[in-house]
Amino acid sequence: MSSLYRSAISARIAKLPQLPQTDEDDDEQAEISHGIGELSTGMGPPPLPRLSMYTRNPKPPNPEFKPLSPASYFSQALQISLPTRALDVRVYYTPPKYDGGGVIVFHHGAGYSGTSFACLAKEISEVMKDDVGVLAFDARRHGKTTSSQSDEDLSINVLVEDFCALLRTIYPDVSIAPNLMLVGHSMGGSVCVRACPILQQYKYNITGVAVLDVVEGTAVEALPHMHAILNSRPEGFDSVEEAIEWHVNTGLIHNPASARVSIPSIVVPADSPLAPSTRANTGFKYKWRTPLRSTAPYWDSWFPSLSSLFLGLRSARLLVLAGAERLDTTLMVGQMQGKFWLEVMAGSGVGHLVHEDDPTKLAAILADFWRRNERIVIRGNVIKTVGEV
Repeated sequence: MSSLYRSAISARIAKLPQLPQTDEDDDEQAEISHGIGELSTGMGPPPLPRLSMYTRNPKPPNPEFKPLSPASYFSQALQISLPTRALDVRVYYTPPKYDGGGVIVFHHGAGYSGTSFACLAKEISEVMKDDVGVLAFDARRHGKTTSSQSDEDLSINVLVEDFCALLRTIYPDVSIAPNLMLVGHSMGGSVCVRACPILQQYKYNITGVAVLDVVEGTAVEALPHMHAILNSRPEGFDSVEEAIEWHVNTGLIHNPASARVSIPSIVVPADSPLAPSTRANTGFKYKWRTPLRSTAPYWDSWFPSLSSLFLGLRSARLLVLAGAERLDTTLMVGQMQGKFWLEVMAGSGVGHLVHEDDPTKLAAILADFWRRNERIVIRGNVIKTVGEV
């Protein structure tokens, strides 16, 4: 989150490519097997004028940005029913090679999906030699997760309850559940921080919590600017390729390979019932799966108290930032007291989406964090408990 505002500003001043329907979704379903039972502000620079369907110049899809299937990055794609939440959740999963192996669980940020972690998941599987599994999913009103009831509510408590319900459904028997490490990006980081103590109350072993590029103070300061920032985003695209190209050309994602696998899940055909059709997106062949402006009523619930809650976790804590901007006061004091591990992925080619921009480096960081904090048992005696640095 430390570079969210900077990344969004760069998107505003860059070109906005515009968006025929592809068979990507059908191809993905064929390629991946399905397993288990199953903000008004007036602040900031003026926004760019939005192109209408009458002033746009649609162009053919650029083959350099052809979508990639997540089948090459995860071993399974699952639909998991959560009846108590009225959700059918899309999960991407690569299990650990051995029984008893741990699992790293990823929660994406607002507007993205589980495939945002595809490249990172593959890197972790390689670094950890599949000793640790990886699991990512699409939150409500995101990606390929669907609901039998209204799923408009994206307030933090609802998201936390969804997250806990999902993990309790996947691992119903706590006594044989794997050690879990929770990793959340931006909004997802806030969900993981709040979900950790709840899962621990249910006796799940949480090895650690990693928060990717979100700091409470910076996030709260950026919220008043968000409506102006969103004015610069196109309301739709004429192909999935164009959506991918826009994210790369604007610098929102610096890694084209990651964009090619992550972006197809966050846009849907114009006639899809999964996202609203509006006057603004009329005429485009694809629209946003989760229009960010529609999440505005819930922004104020996502980040308050995040820093203090993070420092209060009874688990190992890792904060990964894209830049060396100052921490808020609470985290600065916590860092001086050695209460969490801080990694700054500063350098060219790394922005707010740190896990997409440099998955190789982040995989090494997370693997080290896991190894430092995993549970070690020798002759039946636990010599280092989960989350103990």
